Amino acid sequence: MDQERDHRSRGRHDSLGLQDDEAERFRLLTDEDQDHRSETSSRFSDVEELDWEHEGKNLPHTQSSSRRKSPWLRIVVVLLLVAWTLGFIIHSFLVPRRHEPEVPKTAQLRPEEDYILDPGWDFYADLTTREYDWTISENLLNPDGVYRPMLLINDMFPGPVIECNEGDEIVVHVHNRASNATSIHWHGLYQNGTNWMDGTVGVTQCPIAPGQDFTYRFNVSGQSGTFWYHSHMSAQASDGLVGPFIIHSKSEKEFQKIPYADDRVVMVSDHYYNLSSELLYHYLSPDRENIEPVPSSAIINGRNIRDCDTLPGRKCETINRRHALFDLASDSNTRLRIINVGAFASFQLQIDEHTFSVTEADSTTVFPQSSLHRLTITPAQRYSIVLSPPNPNSGLYWLRARMITHCFSEENSELVPGAEVRGIVRYWSPGEENLLPTSRDWEDVIELECRDLNTTSLVPFPVIPAPEHADDVLYLRASFQIGDWRLARGFLNESSYRPNITAPSLNRLVDGYNGKKERYIDSLSAITAGINSAVFEQGRELVYQTTGIRVIDILVQNFDDGNHPFHLHGYTFWVLATGHGYPPSHLLSPQPRDLNSDSESQSKETVKIDLSNPLRRDTVSVEAFGWTLIRFIADNPGIWAFHCHVTWHSEAGLMMQFLTRADEVAGWEVPGEVTELCKAGGIEKGAGPEDGRWEGDFGE
Repeated sequence: MDQERDHRSRGRHDSLGLQDDEAERFRLLTDEDQDHRSETSSRFSDVEELDWEHEGKNLPHTQSSSRRKSPWLRIVVVLLLVAWTLGFIIHSFLVPRRHEPEVPKTAQLRPEEDYILDPGWDFYADLTTREYDWTISENLLNPDGVYRPMLLINDMFPGPVIECNEGDEIVVHVHNRASNATSIHWHGLYQNGTNWMDGTVGVTQCPIAPGQDFTYRFNVSGQSGTFWYHSHMSAQASDGLVGPFIIHSKSEKEFQKIPYADDRVVMVSDHYYNLSSELLYHYLSPDRENIEPVPSSAIINGRNIRDCDTLPGRKCETINRRHALFDLASDSNTRLRIINVGAFASFQLQIDEHTFSVTEADSTTVFPQSSLHRLTITPAQRYSIVLSPPNPNSGLYWLRARMITHCFSEENSELVPGAEVRGIVRYWSPGEENLLPTSRDWEDVIELECRDLNTTSLVPFPVIPAPEHADDVLYLRASFQIGDWRLARGFLNESSYRPNITAPSLNRLVDGYNGKKERYIDSLSAITAGINSAVFEQGRELVYQTTGIRVIDILVQNFDDGNHPFHLHGYTFWVLATGHGYPPSHLLSPQPRDLNSDSESQSKETVKIDLSNPLRRDTVSVEAFGWTLIRFIADNPGIWAFHCHVTWHSEAGLMMQFLTRADEVAGWEVPGEVTELCKAGGIEKGAGPEDGRWEGDFGE
């Protein structure tokens, strides 16, 4: 095992400039290796046959000889056999066994029933610790028929569901047995008091190096609903490290205004056939001008089925592959928790001939918005819908999830026309077991714009008004700019984020405060709210710092032709307003009169904002050439990422950090097991390429 682990840890640079030995690791999983393992298995079988053959030859001989030998000789032989047996047993216990290298287990798709939440769940159970053991490894898998190298948790894709009650403690032991370093971010969780468990590489932790272990331990107090987890190391989440995270509350059934009997998770995702490291390298290369990698396919709960005849350049096999199947009761409602775990694509999701009600947005319960038949969901967002059986009921219906391809800058010839992935909703099967639905698609026009669902009619429950005014306003201009060596990079104002893999922001802050370093102490006392340029290099790390509890407005203006779903770690925020073009100038002021004034002196462009109960969420989209205004109470101590959740945009630099309640962080000590991560060899493996890689390369 030690030899195999050492082999896994050895890295190399391939022709693509990758910083790992992914190609070498995945080579071990090819057909040639399968043949090798078959030969090994055959050799073990041959040994067994020889042993039995030896016994078979000797047994008759011994029996015939014993008839001719004297009794004392038989006694001696028996004693020798007894002595040999005892010696063998003692030897087995005292002498360490020699372990043969472990043969990789066969990768599997996760059984669909794993995403059916426990119907007998006890919402009132005593608080408890829920513990999980995850081994991250590499293997080949064909979720839709096409084989590709993937990162798996316990040899399955997608990841396991975490289901718990509000207030429970979660303990996840991560054993990284892959070639690259990794991490797990718990998307949407506050991590109040455990900022170092947020899992954000370069911000709150160093990655978990190959061959290393790390335990995430945190409490899930103060929130409930639908969440998810994913790797926050480079772009590797799209290689398979994703899964759902569900927190129940005692008031869950009370808050959900439409009763339901069944509760299920539905994860939709774009699906790439190439490794994220290869795609990222190509995307960040000179002359790409923010042309994002276009997915080849899409999956629902890790499943789809492709026509292999249309993919001649791919190794494809669809045996045991099928559409995601949802067996629903025909006499009760079902809650579907929709999560977009993809890297790039927004989806429109529908169930043919069904209307539904939206009852949750990013873990915020809302009064039901009824009579919808299509749901738009951008990367990282979550919605719950409640589905009622149709009347009359024909038994089988298509669940369609269409990628909004107007967001794509290029075409992908491998993508099916319509960019649609289907699942099957089955109340019963009218005839053959494998009969496919013949349900009718809705006739209204498919959404052409890459933007959020219109959430103006979503009313949160319980009612929580937004603060009447903001103490501070941060105006962020999101853009892509072409710089040295013709590299297109994402910018928030004049900053393009680059993570410090070996010295995360949190570690540096705590070390600086505890070490009484002058610039850290001075910035702590000098900045009540503002950009910390004394400690952080603004060009690479834009950090907005606050002390005490303050109300912050973030006004994001998008100068790009693509949609940007922005996610704030550690918080939910109120979505106050969105629009197209330039935002009205009065929004740059934190004064409350500027938000709601009817004064004639105000500009005709004045936007009225209802603060009585705006939508609360943690991921909101800023449409192409549009703007969005959000507000949050900066009361959760820590340093938190704020970034576009299109994976490619985040890796291009469209990210910043909020250091909130810095006065509290100054008294922290980061746990030793977190700081120890930074001392392991190999933590840089799998990191995105530095710009300097292309120095002098003009893409010609």
